[in-house]
Amino acid sequence: MTLLNRLDTKGSPYLYVTPFFLLFGVFGLFPLLYTGYVSFNDWDLLDAGEHTWVGLANYRELLHDPYFWNALGNTLSIWVLSTVPQLLAALWIAHLLNHRLRARTSLRMGVLLPNITSIVAVTIVFTQMFGRDFGMINWLLGLTGLGPVDWQANTWSSHLAISVIVAWRWTGYNALIYLASMQAIPHDLYEAAELDGASSGQQFWRITVPQLRPTIIFTAVISTIGGLQVMAEPLLFAGSSTPTGGSDRQFQTAALFMYEQGFREFRFGYASAIAWTLCLVIAVFAIANYLLTRRIANDEE
Repeated sequence: MTLLNRLDTKGSPYLYVTPFFLLFGVFGLFPLLYTGYVSFNDWDLLDAGEHTWVGLANYRELLHDPYFWNALGNTLSIWVLSTVPQLLAALWIAHLLNHRLRARTSLRMGVLLPNITSIVAVTIVFTQMFGRDFGMINWLLGLTGLGPVDWQANTWSSHLAISVIVAWRWTGYNALIYLASMQAIPHDLYEAAELDGASSGQQFWRITVPQLRPTIIFTAVISTIGGLQVMAEPLLFAGSSTPTGGSDRQFQTAALFMYEQGFREFRFGYASAIAWTLCLVIAVFAIANYLLTRRIANDEE
């Protein structure tokens, strides 16, 4: 029994986590490594699966491809326009939901509805709202005396419209994460601050935000990873199955460019090189985002 107990104590934890690592190895690690192998080949799916080893040729071509740099620039622009307002709005919504409100549970469930709604349905609705001729947004602009905007035709307008779709879908999700962290903050801190005469705004910036720093870092990194992979929104925003991101590629993202090369041009080797390059870009931005937020937090301390 002593030997069995010892084996159970030392071996059970490894046994419990084994299914995760098996699934990750099959559906995560293997596709990642295999994609890396494909990226070093001239791989055409239409040519009976024939492929030729070309080494770094796909990566060299990628670095000189103006379409890739245009797509990467569009991705960064949409990421900034969607992530920063999204996290600020989520923080504000969480702060409101943390107070005693009527139907508080229903309101908390309501902010999550955009996240569980089909992304196809959401994008189609917003595409109609941003329509040039009969869209609700242009109608509201007309009430203020401003002329209509062709949201899909221009770079800045299309980026703004897609950013609104992304932010609307993920703001509530981040708000609930912030809310859960807010509820873990000791109320003694607020009571002491109130006795010292601190206003509600001062309590928020001096107590709530500093206590939420780890959560803010987490949401910033996750939003960065998701924002740099955005593909469905610009694809559906174009109103067709064309993955060029508009007539002049004005809102084609890096993920959408990868999809075009892989499933329209059938250049799987080149598309794999794009995937690995995008993976490295996401890793660099996620690490930089993490270090920046940590440095800001340390400076404030």
